[in-house]
Amino acid sequence: MKTVLSGIQPSGRPHLGNYFGAIRPHIALGAGDDLCLFFIADYHALTTSRDANALRDSTRDVALTYLALGLDAKKAALFRQSDVPEVQEIAWLLACVTGMGLLERAHSYKDKVAKGIVPNVGLFTYPVLMAADILAYDSDLVPVGKDQVQHVEMAQDMAASFNAVFGPVFRRPEPRIPREEILAKVPGLDGEKMSKSYGNDLWIFESGKKLRQAVNRIVTDSEPPEVPKDPEKLLLFRFLELFLEPADLAEWKDRVRVGGASAPGYGHMKVRIAEAIEARFEPARKRREELLANPAEVDAILADGAERARAKAVLVLDRARRACGLR
Repeated sequence: MKTVLSGIQPSGRPHLGNYFGAIRPHIALGAGDDLCLFFIADYHALTTSRDANALRDSTRDVALTYLALGLDAKKAALFRQSDVPEVQEIAWLLACVTGMGLLERAHSYKDKVAKGIVPNVGLFTYPVLMAADILAYDSDLVPVGKDQVQHVEMAQDMAASFNAVFGPVFRRPEPRIPREEILAKVPGLDGEKMSKSYGNDLWIFESGKKLRQAVNRIVTDSEPPEVPKDPEKLLLFRFLELFLEPADLAEWKDRVRVGGASAPGYGHMKVRIAEAIEARFEPARKRREELLANPAEVDAILADGAERARAKAVLVLDRARRACGLR
């Protein structure tokens, strides 16, 4: 049995891109035979967050989202990063064997500096804490997006540096890019990458009038319905592909290609998208309402997850302390 570790940033309401790119594959992994640890990265969020209440709310919203969408918390551990203090000590031990040059080469750090963001020490040492998150649990596999692979590679480098100095303490992790991220390219409402910072996202649990209003913002052209069109060039079909069964999707594509009086207009397609989203997430919305009404259940799940995660982190930290002379 392998140990699978992944973190989730609490950065606002999770949207459809988060669902297809990370949440759905995480939940699928959690239902398998491997030991899955999913932490909510509230310490990482402090590199940019300055609103305590917003951070608390966002952290809890991540937990509610995963649980409502079906994460089996009896099999997979879901916990707050800040509830495992051993990770912070491991981060310091790693920092003491990590060269400045490695951190200066971090893509995320360089990108933010290039955009004019004045970096703080937390942002600069972000990869060290991420490496500690990974190494603290003897993780074998780390599901990440393509843009996060470097962080796993940096964790490998830090583990190798520590082991070279003090002996074999940390297990080498390997990145794993979820298949769903490759297959499901979730666009924003404007056709660009879906992102909260771009304001083109769609909340997973949106419904009713607000959902219809959001779907109506999906960009289209001014071609009339009867004009034959290539569905592969229509943004609306990128959304239909996410929710419709293959036979249903094929019928919509055929009607658009043929055109004519029976061809659906963009308004019809938007109505179908909204209906499909409502249907897909209706059970999860109900479950989320139940969890909101019973906060003690969520607290218990997070506490249990942290306890299970700490049981592993304590052992790893003890190995590291002994190796470098702190015991």
